[in-house]
Amino acid sequence: MPSLFEPRPGGDTPPPADHLRGLLLERFGFDRFRPFQETVCRALVEGSDALLVMPTGAGKSLCYQLPALARGGTGLVISPLIALMEDQVAQLRGRGLRAERIHSGRERAESRAVCAQYLAGELDFLFVAPERLGVPGFCEFLARRMPALVAVDEAHCISQWGHDFRPDYRKLGARLKGLGESPLIAMTATATPLVQRDILQQLNLPEARTFIHGFRRDNIAIELVELNPGGRTEAILKLLTEAAMRPAIVYAPTRKAADQLAADLSLRFPSAAYHAGLPAAQRDSVQVGFLSGRFEVVVATIAFGMGIDKPDVRTVVHAALPASVEGYYQEIGRAGRDGLPSRAFLLHGWVDRRTHEFFLKRDYPDPADIRRVYSALDETHRDSREIAARCGLDPEAVETALEKLWIHGGGEYDRDRRVQRGKGEWERGYTLQRQHRYGQLDLVTSFARGHACRMLHLVRHFGDREDSGEACGCCDVCAPADTLLLRREPAQGFEIVAMERILEALGRQNDQPTGRLFRDLFDKQFERAVFETLLTALCRAGRVSVYEDAFEKDGELIRFHRAKLTPDGASSTDCTSVSLIRQPRTAARPRKRSRRGAKTDEPLPDASPELVEALTRWRLDEARKRSVPAYTILNNSTLQWIAGLRPDNEEKLLEIKGIGPARAQRHGAAILEIVARHSETRR
Repeated sequence: MPSLFEPRPGGDTPPPADHLRGLLLERFGFDRFRPFQETVCRALVEGSDALLVMPTGAGKSLCYQLPALARGGTGLVISPLIALMEDQVAQLRGRGLRAERIHSGRERAESRAVCAQYLAGELDFLFVAPERLGVPGFCEFLARRMPALVAVDEAHCISQWGHDFRPDYRKLGARLKGLGESPLIAMTATATPLVQRDILQQLNLPEARTFIHGFRRDNIAIELVELNPGGRTEAILKLLTEAAMRPAIVYAPTRKAADQLAADLSLRFPSAAYHAGLPAAQRDSVQVGFLSGRFEVVVATIAFGMGIDKPDVRTVVHAALPASVEGYYQEIGRAGRDGLPSRAFLLHGWVDRRTHEFFLKRDYPDPADIRRVYSALDETHRDSREIAARCGLDPEAVETALEKLWIHGGGEYDRDRRVQRGKGEWERGYTLQRQHRYGQLDLVTSFARGHACRMLHLVRHFGDREDSGEACGCCDVCAPADTLLLRREPAQGFEIVAMERILEALGRQNDQPTGRLFRDLFDKQFERAVFETLLTALCRAGRVSVYEDAFEKDGELIRFHRAKLTPDGASSTDCTSVSLIRQPRTAARPRKRSRRGAKTDEPLPDASPELVEALTRWRLDEARKRSVPAYTILNNSTLQWIAGLRPDNEEKLLEIKGIGPARAQRHGAAILEIVARHSETRR
C-alpha cells in the first residue's frame, strides 16, 4: 500500500499533521489520536529514534504502526512471544494490512515464503523473534531492503535491571547496527528510570527522543489486603461471586496454585487455569475462550496476559505478592482497558516474601558458587555434565551458573551448547544484577506496606514526567469506605492512645524514620505490624504523611520510610475520631480432631513432652529478653498445637491458631528450628 507521502531525506519538511490524521482514519478507523500518540508518531516519521514508555492499553502499538505506513516500506517489529506476534498479526490483517511473522512455531517453507515477500516489498509489517536475529546472515538479509522503521516491543527485556530480562534482547544493539538508517522505537509498559537509561545505552540511541507518560490509571481502584494463604481462596470467591466483578484475571504464584484455585472457582463460574506447564493447544484454547467469553475467569501464572487485548476485564487479583513493582503494574494494567471503573486486589503476607527469597536464592546463586563453576572452565568447550563433575556441584545449579556466566561474558557457548571460559570481568555485573533483583523485592514489599495513594506510588516509581502528582481518589488509602475486603472500624482504647503518642512524638521531633519511631515508643509493647496499621490509619486520616528515603552503606542502597506531621496532625493530637482498616474476617476452619477425637482447643494427645518442654524454655528465655509476660510470646494452647502438629515450613506454621504474620515474622524461624531439631533427634 502506498504511503500518503513519500519517505523524505533528513532535513526535509515533515508532513502536515492532517496527513497523519487522514492515514489514522483511513487505515485504523480513528478520527483522533489518544493522548501523546501524535507527538510520538511525528517524531518517528521525521526520522528520530524514540523510547516510548507507556502503560498497557494506552495505545503503544499505533505509535509504530502509523509511522511505518506513513514512511512507506515494511515495518520490522522485534517481539518476544509467539502468542503476542500471532495476536498482533491477526489484528493488522483484520484492518486490511499485509502482516507476516517468522518464529520457531512456523515451518521452514513458510518462513522462506515470508522472506521472499519481504524482499519483494509485499509486506507492511514483519514480526520476528529476537533469537531470529542471531541466525547467521539474517540481519544481512533484512538490510537488503531497508525497513521503514524498526520497533522493539517489550524493550525492558533488554535491560539486566528489567523485570523480564532476556539475554537475546541484550544483543539487539549489535545485531541491528546494519539497519541504522531506519528510525528505531523501543517500547515498553514497565521501565523505571534506571531501565530506561540502560535501554538507550544498549541500543546505542544517544539522541533518541524519550516519551515517558500515561501511567496514571484512575479507573482502577487498588486494594491491598494482608491475608494468610489459607484465607485467600475464600476471599477471591467472595470478590468474584458478584457478576459485575467479572471477567477477571487471577494471578497465582505457582502452577500448582493456579490449577487448584481454578478448580475451586470453576464450581461457581466458568474458570480455567493457564500456565507454561499446560500443553500449547490447551493454553491457546483457554486464551481464545477467555477472549470470547466462554471463560469468565482465568487463573494464571505471570505467563498469561501479554498481547491479551480484552478491554472489559473488570478485576485483576494477585493471590500472592508479585516479584516486582514493574510486573505488578503491567498485570493490573490488563483491567479496565475500556476506561470503565475496574478493580485490582493484592492479597499478600510475610510468607510470600520468603517464597520469593527461596526462588531468588535458586535463580541467583551466591557469587562464590558462580566462581567455582568459572574455575572449572578453560579454553576447551565442554558440556554441562562434564563441568558439573569437575566442580562437584549439582547439575541443575551448574546450568544456572553457566547461564549467568554467559550473560555477563564469563562463558561462551558453541552451537552444541558446550561452554568454554570467557572473559574474567563477569563478577561485578553479576553481583550488581543479583543485588538489583533483591532490591526489586524490597521495593514491592515497600509498596505492599505503603501508607500513601497506591496509584501515585506507581506513577512515581516509573518517573512519569507528565503526571499531576494528585492522589487517585479510589484506592484503599484514598477511599477506605469503598473497600470490598478490608473493614473500616473505629479505633479502640489502646489504639487511640498509641496514635496520640505518635503525633506527640512527631510534634517534639518531626520527620522521623518510622523504624526509630516504633522502637522509641512501642518496641516492648506490641508487634511492628500493629504500629504500621496505626501509622496507616493516621495517613488515611490526613494527620501524617509517610515517604521513602534512602542512604548508602558499603556500596548498597538502604531504603527506609520517614513520617512527618501534616498541618492537621500538628494542630491536634486527638485521635478519637480516627478509624482503622481491619483485615477481612475469614470463615472459621472446621475443627480438626485428633486420632482420639479431641477438639482442637484440647491438648493434642500425641504432643511430644520433650518438644513442649523445649518450646516452653525458649518462650521463657524470649520473654525475659523482652521484659514481657511469657504468654505474650505464645499462649499455652498455641504451644501445644505446635508441639502436636510439628510444622516444617512457614505456611504450615501460619495455619496454627495464634500464629499470625507478625508473630511468624518475629519468632517463626526460631520455632521451626526447635521443631526441626526435635524431629531430627526422634529419628
